[in-house]
Amino acid sequence: MCGSEVVEGAKYCSKCGAAVGAEAASFLIATTPTIPGYRIKRVLGIVTGLTPRTRGVLGKFIAGIESMFGGEVRAFTMELEKARIEAIERVKAKAIEMGANAIVGLDLETSDLGLRQGITVISATGTAVIIEPEKE
Repeated sequence: MCGSEVVEGAKYCSKCGAAVGAEAASFLIATTPTIPGYRIKRVLGIVTGLTPRTRGVLGKFIAGIESMFGGEVRAFTMELEKARIEAIERVKAKAIEMGANAIVGLDLETSDLGLRQGITVISATGTAVIIEPEKE
């Protein structure tokens, strides 16, 4: 999540849209092919969440000024973080629609559309699965 305060009883963060509460805790997402302590009961298929983003004129102006001094371009950092969270939430929503309770092998990628518009695409791709705790 983005770190902002969430109203009690809310299902999603009003700032970034990330799931909060019980739903967020009950759905597991891992970049690894397995999750320690769980076994994959059923593989449901590949899921992908995309979010294309661009900065407005003011954001590009501020980023241009920041880039003249070197270092981090904070005008883009926050936008990219929101896009990453949004892509993960979209892939999670697709997995839930399929009946999954987890995603394994999550891969995040960033690419520029190359349209001279400054459009960046964040992609989250993984495998929707049904997992269950391993029996001891």
